[in-house]
Amino acid sequence: GVEDMMPAELSGGMKKRVGLARAIVMDPEIVLFDEPTTGLDPIMSDSIADLILETQRALKTTYVVITHDIKLTYKIADTIAMLHKGKIIEKGTVEEMKNNPNPILRQFLEGRAHGPIKVF
Repeated sequence: GVEDMMPAELSGGMKKRVGLARAIVMDPEIVLFDEPTTGLDPIMSDSIADLILETQRALKTTYVVITHDIKLTYKIADTIAMLHKGKIIEKGTVEEMKNNPNPILRQFLEGRAHGPIKVF
């Protein structure tokens, strides 16, 4: 079974689930996720989002998620903060951020190459 597999034999989704299990096994006050859906297909990404939500609700632990995955953010976040050039430039609920007119935030959320954030 899966329990006998070596880490290199695990799929991307399996590795993410193992990482979550390792993070919560010691019952921490805060769990930090760094890009929890990177490298996963959209279906597995949604499954990981569900798992994050389920474990957070069950454990009532604070989860801090660093991500560029807007769909994930909208699904799991209570509060969103936008970091730009090392500073938090906006913070709010999902709805507040969706309706925020800040041009930097708008460019990022809409995935536009042109705007105040210079790519090249």
